[in-house]
Amino acid sequence: MPPPRTRGTALRHRLAELRGPDVPAKALDARALAALAANPGCARRAILDGAGVNKTALASALGAPSAFGQSQFALTRGNAFEAKVKADGGAELLRLVHEKLDPSAEPPAGARVPDLTATGPQGRTARTALELREAAARPGVWTLLDHPMLALDVAGSPAFLEPDAVVVHPDGSWTVVEIKSFPLLDGSADPAKVGAAARQAAVYVLALEEVAARLDPAPRVRHRILLVCPRDFSNLPAASAVDVRKQRAVTARQLARLTRIEDIADALPEGTCFSPELPAEELTAAVESVPATYAPECLSACELAFHCRSRAREAGAVTSLGRAVRAELGGLTTVEDVLAAARGEAGDPGDPAVAALRRAAALRSEALEAACH
Repeated sequence: MPPPRTRGTALRHRLAELRGPDVPAKALDARALAALAANPGCARRAILDGAGVNKTALASALGAPSAFGQSQFALTRGNAFEAKVKADGGAELLRLVHEKLDPSAEPPAGARVPDLTATGPQGRTARTALELREAAARPGVWTLLDHPMLALDVAGSPAFLEPDAVVVHPDGSWTVVEIKSFPLLDGSADPAKVGAAARQAAVYVLALEEVAARLDPAPRVRHRILLVCPRDFSNLPAASAVDVRKQRAVTARQLARLTRIEDIADALPEGTCFSPELPAEELTAAVESVPATYAPECLSACELAFHCRSRAREAGAVTSLGRAVRAELGGLTTVEDVLAAARGEAGDPGDPAVAALRRAAALRSEALEAACH
């Protein structure tokens, strides 16, 4: 008789069934995790990401292909810039860390750049933790970890994360480095892109804090990360220190509120599968069996956004108008409910949202009547 499966093993088996037979899991990276944390109420994204479903292939199979993601040209340009920043043992990168974050330390004349090669994400995570422990035992030395691997528990399932770099300062503290290909123009960059980079870095900070907590004494994980970008329109690196304390706190709080993946999986009908190879009707039914929480912000963060937007519009859901509008409308969840309340056909007159809608409808009627005379 085979030994009984543990709850963790049973969950992994269930998630593999959701992906489909012999379909490899798509790793959950920090970009996806930051987007997931930004929309913690979306059970659909939580289960698809937790199961490692390839949402790009899934969106195409549903007939709503995604425009989300970077072009091949942007990826190539970004890789070339990152290689330039890390050339010569990371000399320029360490100079920027010293200049922007730790000017009182001894200048980095040289640094340890340990080899983090290992088998599989678990092996790389263990190797990274070992090298961080080694660096903590070497005060006064700069250490550069190039593409370390970190693990973070997400709704009961581990996510493996790969920051561009982590620097260990001579005082033993740790800094996350984010290298992006968007430019710093006159010392500043697009606030939306900087915000996205900060949210992504905050995920790495949380994962690093888990590693630090296992050491005694625990090294300090710095909450100011280094953002490295091309200067103006050149390929020369420039850097800015970005405080991610707010993003870290928000991400930690939202990850803690995420519904556990196993609870979502347990509520699904037996035999549910999200394989893009399934017939369109069966696949659509499987996806629709998991509730989604669509908002316009999903268009820049989720591969299924076009599909979910289409469904939200078909249902007349006010979420398609944005979270701010949804919050103002209180218990009115559909456009039909909103229009009925504005016309005085439904809704509690004592409800502030209903009262505001009726006042707006009256003002509109007055304006149109005045324009006709």
